[in-house]
Amino acid sequence: MQLPHNVTIKEVGPRDGLQNEKEMIPTEDKIEWINHLSKTGLSYIEISSFVHPKWIPQLGDALEVAKGIKRNPEVTYATLVPNLKGLERALEADVDEVSIFMSASESHNKKNINKSIDETFPVLQEVVEGAKAENKSVRGYISTVFGCPYDGQVPIENVQKVCDQLFSMGIDELSIGDTIGVANPLQVQHVLETLSKDFPKDQLALHFHNTRGTALANVLTSLQLGFTTFDSALGGLGGCPYAKGASGNLATDDLLYMLKEMNIKTGINQDKLMQAGAFIQKKMDKPLPSHHMQIAYRGGDVT
Repeated sequence: MQLPHNVTIKEVGPRDGLQNEKEMIPTEDKIEWINHLSKTGLSYIEISSFVHPKWIPQLGDALEVAKGIKRNPEVTYATLVPNLKGLERALEADVDEVSIFMSASESHNKKNINKSIDETFPVLQEVVEGAKAENKSVRGYISTVFGCPYDGQVPIENVQKVCDQLFSMGIDELSIGDTIGVANPLQVQHVLETLSKDFPKDQLALHFHNTRGTALANVLTSLQLGFTTFDSALGGLGGCPYAKGASGNLATDDLLYMLKEMNIKTGINQDKLMQAGAFIQKKMDKPLPSHHMQIAYRGGDVT
């Protein structure tokens, strides 16, 4: 089995993990959680979203969070940005990286962004150009690559078209998303082999959800194909407000355990990561869905 020696984990918990939570998390708790995460060895943390608070109330304090955290110079702090107005606020917060997003399926794109796919491209182009003018790196997200809650299967040609348009705008990296957690290893292999014919592997990341328990299996397939960047959320937090039934993200703590046991380096300290997990679990007053956090919640040994 050919596997990489190093993997980059991009922590999306403070944004993608919290966005679907109904109980409001106090701003100061979000800030303290991110400060904990900044001490774990993570090199990338997506801290919030500058989407209008009407759509994602939980993240309405994005500016306060971005200005309130203690920044580690070895960490890239990113936020999701939907349009030029969101970019203005992201630049005011002086984030390191701007993330844009859209879907590979028409119905989800309209639910999520209120625009067709073709109508979305010019809006994102403006964001990319504005961010680049301020010397910010730009990351793209493409949702519903492996399946859509409204349209069902998504043709790979649709995915390729969106990928091509986003890279043509000048983004630095594209995260390939299994928004509703329907992907299986054979499907992942097909999609990644197809995309890697046109786009560099080192500019593609994988964003798996664990709705049906297949996230780690899909990671293993990706590793065998030479992909080395994965999004995850500590504790398995997360879900999509516009994808009914979609549960949490691939859990950072479970992913780290698997990679560590396979002698794949991430630079992340497991003990400090679990401390950060314990902090947010206590603040949310409920056991988080990851295997490691559930063991910890019951007082077991997670080493």
